[in-house]
Amino acid sequence: MQKKKYSIGWRNENKHPSLSEVFSSVSVPQQKGIWKKLFAFTGPGLLIAVGYMDPGNWATDIAGGAKFGYMLLSVIFISNFFAIILQHLALKLGIVCERDLAQACRDHYSHFISFILWILCEIAIAACDLAEIIGSVLALKLLLGIPITWGVLITAIDVLIILFFQYKGFRYIESVVAVLIFTILICFSFEIISSKPEIFPILKGIVPDPEIMKNSHSFYISIGILGATVMPHNLYLHSSIIQTRDYPRTIEGKKMAIKYATIDSTLSLSLAFFINAAILIISAATFHKAGHTEVADIMDAHKLLTPILGSSLAGVFFALALLASGQNSTLTGTLAGQIVMEGFLNIKLKPWIRRLITRLMAIVPAMIVSIVYGEKGTTELLIISQIILSIQLSFAIIPLVNFTGDSEKMGPFVNGLILKISSWLIAIIIVLLNLFLLYDTFLGRR
Repeated sequence: MQKKKYSIGWRNENKHPSLSEVFSSVSVPQQKGIWKKLFAFTGPGLLIAVGYMDPGNWATDIAGGAKFGYMLLSVIFISNFFAIILQHLALKLGIVCERDLAQACRDHYSHFISFILWILCEIAIAACDLAEIIGSVLALKLLLGIPITWGVLITAIDVLIILFFQYKGFRYIESVVAVLIFTILICFSFEIISSKPEIFPILKGIVPDPEIMKNSHSFYISIGILGATVMPHNLYLHSSIIQTRDYPRTIEGKKMAIKYATIDSTLSLSLAFFINAAILIISAATFHKAGHTEVADIMDAHKLLTPILGSSLAGVFFALALLASGQNSTLTGTLAGQIVMEGFLNIKLKPWIRRLITRLMAIVPAMIVSIVYGEKGTTELLIISQIILSIQLSFAIIPLVNFTGDSEKMGPFVNGLILKISSWLIAIIIVLLNLFLLYDTFLGRR
């Protein structure tokens, strides 16, 4: 009877669990203390946080810090606040309804609408994968001197690495991600200490400045930061991978799962905020302070870091963090691609086929641009990929907010009044900002 009660808002019973090969595969202790339960739920949040510190963030954060100093720190802070709320809704949908966001969309909308949403999501994942390729390629060039074109081809090999860890178990994937995040954290901690930023201007930058909206260029970069921070495919991903935990599928069990999963998500996204803010702070404290306000290129940023900071290690740590960021994001992009295809179309492909399709969709434009335009072209492509992500974001957020606010679908777990109002407000803000972005881009105001 209980199952029927929670299924009343859905048209069809969900017979195929999301990511069935790892569904409910991570044990959660029932009688143990708080810390052991929290540890059991630690992991999905880190995988989500990866999407908030991928190479796409670097281009927008570097450009924002170099051009406007610490002013756009407020945009990163607000974007991260949006992310915490939206990821909470995503994990709650997965836990309560035992279906991911893609499966929920397929059940709720018509076949035509679901197909369109799937296409849009695939475009977003390809754009994200494009950012990961470019980030890894630039890092390989900086560390080993590998040409851009060859670097694009080398990135195709990571499909074998991903498949290896996928077959080892989900906890292995989470461990690899944690190690790479820790690497990024160490690198940027070194960079921040070396750049010696000013504390009070940083604190002032966290407070929103009306000048952001008045200046068309700062507004354009702000939308890029929003698109790079709140990743649309992360909402699909989180609603799925939270179901890898073996918690009791009861009211109390779901309450417990939501509690610990939200703590995991919030702490992980706070770490992502620190890394995102660190990139902008380093850019502001080095390039903006030295008068290099036009730096918006990862390669130029790398060249200038060593002479400005006076340490050869600065460039090495910068490139190493970039490589870790690109490879980390590759792992989550693969999972997201599998989830949306299976969820929207109810089609299961072998992981290597799915990965190959996703990678080819990103490698082809990256290869063309790298051959024709070189490094400058890949950087422009990086920023464009973030704009694509930002535009697609609305099509993931609106269904999520709608589903979690539906009492028939969520039962007693439906969003409360404050959460319902705030989540719809976030959705409206993102939609309006993207309308401004489209107007700004196509009518040439910038």
